[in-house]
Amino acid sequence: MSAWTAALHVLQIGVLLLALLAAGILLFAGYRFVLEPVNHLELAIRKIQAGDFAARVELVGSDEFGTLAKGFNGMAEHLQSLYGNLESKVREKTTELEEKHERLESLYEVTALVSRATSLEDLAKDFSDRIKLIAKADGVALRWSDQAQQRYLMLASSGLPQEMVEDEHCLAVGDCFCGVPAPDTRLSVIPIASLPQSPRMHCAKAGFATIVNVPIRVQERQMGEVNLFFRSKTAPTAAERSLLEALNRHFASAMENLRLNAMKREAAVSGERHHLSRELHDSIAQSLAFLKIQVQLMRDALASKDDPRMRSVLEEIDLGVRECYGDVRELLVNFRTRTNDEDIEPALATTLRKFELQSGLSTDFDISGHALPLSADVQIQVLHIVQEALSNVRKHAQASQVWLKVQQQPHWSFEVRDNGVGFATAMGQCDDTHVGLHIMNERAQRIGAAMEITSTPGQGCSVRLVLSNPSSVMPQAPVRL
Repeated sequence: MSAWTAALHVLQIGVLLLALLAAGILLFAGYRFVLEPVNHLELAIRKIQAGDFAARVELVGSDEFGTLAKGFNGMAEHLQSLYGNLESKVREKTTELEEKHERLESLYEVTALVSRATSLEDLAKDFSDRIKLIAKADGVALRWSDQAQQRYLMLASSGLPQEMVEDEHCLAVGDCFCGVPAPDTRLSVIPIASLPQSPRMHCAKAGFATIVNVPIRVQERQMGEVNLFFRSKTAPTAAERSLLEALNRHFASAMENLRLNAMKREAAVSGERHHLSRELHDSIAQSLAFLKIQVQLMRDALASKDDPRMRSVLEEIDLGVRECYGDVRELLVNFRTRTNDEDIEPALATTLRKFELQSGLSTDFDISGHALPLSADVQIQVLHIVQEALSNVRKHAQASQVWLKVQQQPHWSFEVRDNGVGFATAMGQCDDTHVGLHIMNERAQRIGAAMEITSTPGQGCSVRLVLSNPSSVMPQAPVRL
């Protein structure tokens, strides 16, 4: 029994050692084939979460964990490629947005520049400086062509040598590669090194390597061009081409607006001169012609020593001088007439007061009704018609009383009536030989009004102006609550 008991103890100890060894092997195998791959996978996940898409899991076998590691590595590689492409796309989009922002800012600056331009010189100088900065050019020449497109005048320049500016101030077509009519609206790039050299090629002497010519066109007609000079070889991109062409279109529109405004001012000055000439012809010129005749009669009377005749002619001359002086004063008053922006009534009242002081006649002013105020240009024409009618009363009517009646409803109407000697009319209309009537008719037609003149010998005369054009009134201002 002691021997068997000892053997049993030995066996138990062996089994215990074997169990301990098996447990150790099992723990090692679990750590090596389970915990370690899981730790590698967790570490790689943390790296991915931190932004390190280059993290990979080491392959530990071909079992399930090896398959999982392969799948994780493939997923990480795909994420890395996507992230790399995303960064490049973001950089591209950022660069594209920055370029678009610069182009929009350039367009806004040029638009603001051309909107506040008041003269051709300032516009050309400011535009050439601005487009030089936008295009990043080393020099700019802004040229404008004549009507026949045979010569190109340099309106402005920036960054060019003084010798080049002076020598190329006016270029004939064919003298240089600049100032050449373009067959289309697209810009052209000219490499200077490939051109045949000539003594007048100041651009090559100045060290420029490339010229970019951008035509300026207005309504399918080339009006000029912008020459951009670069010291390096340059090829504008499609976006840069579009921007430069858009800037030139803005400049061309500004030039056209300046031209139209100048034509409007010239037409206004011409119209005022025409009006002044008509006023002088119908008033002072006739008085001076009368005085010229009286001076000749005075010479004849002096030659014949006819004293009664001389006194009579002298009285006529004195009357003519007084009449001419009155005409001059009346013209000065009429030319200084100003209207009220909202109501014509104060201007009419002022006109009547001045007429009373000049003529000594009594006047009566009556205005009735309510309507929208007249526009400023219509007020001016109405005032001149009323002044002309009052002038005719002073010169020809021999009246003692004048009435001015204004009605605002249903249409604006103005009537100047006197109690003078009157005159005969044919079918209700006066002959244009009467002083001022032709001018009054022209003014009435200009504002789309109808003028009626009625007169009977011994019973005075009435001049009535009726405005039936709705565009004669100013738009009503919005009502504020």
